[in-house]
Amino acid sequence: MREIILDTETTGLRPEQGDRIIEIGCLELINHIPTGKTFHSYINPERDVPAISTSITGLTTDFLKPHPLFGHIVDDFLSFIQGDPLVIHNASFDLGFLNAELRRVNLPTLPRQRAVDTLEMARQKFPGSPASLDALCKRFGVDLSKRDKHGALLDSELLAQVYLELLGGRQRSLSLSGSTEETTVDIEPSATVQAARTFPVNEEEDKSHRKFVNQLDNPLWQAFLLNSKEEAS
Repeated sequence: MREIILDTETTGLRPEQGDRIIEIGCLELINHIPTGKTFHSYINPERDVPAISTSITGLTTDFLKPHPLFGHIVDDFLSFIQGDPLVIHNASFDLGFLNAELRRVNLPTLPRQRAVDTLEMARQKFPGSPASLDALCKRFGVDLSKRDKHGALLDSELLAQVYLELLGGRQRSLSLSGSTEETTVDIEPSATVQAARTFPVNEEEDKSHRKFVNQLDNPLWQAFLLNSKEEAS
């Protein structure tokens, strides 16, 4: 299953009042695992970037002027996301801006049902608790040391980790003491899953097995077989 983690940075909060996208970052997940494939672009918003936006993103009007317009990168963007689900934190915000930009270049908009909203997921899983991306990273122990400013690609990378946790990626360890301490275990499939044997045992292996069985002192499975035969007769 292919999914796209997506984030945008903007000049403000209201596309209907002229705010524009200034950065898009996406990364590809296959079966919830990042593949390393990404899409990233800064975008010239064709307007000044307010100081409050610069304070959040670090992006300025002068920095963005040489970068392409949305219409110049839209084909590459749509080619990357294809028709796959979009995993977005606060999907209505990002889709609102993306659809405003798509309408400007006379292209079809993105339907809301394509989006998996991690903000909604977090609010359902932790009702009443802070559900910002920062708050969820802190809850799940996701490293925020590189995030002194908001950036679309960096935030997508953080969101990919949060999304995995929201899906139950970190399992609680079993404990008779009632402890709820979390533990993360990396398992190599090749170390735990072995292919079924597809060739018969040889004579030496058969003799060795029979010798081992004969040494057992009334094994439980043997008693089970005898009972089964008696019940069947």
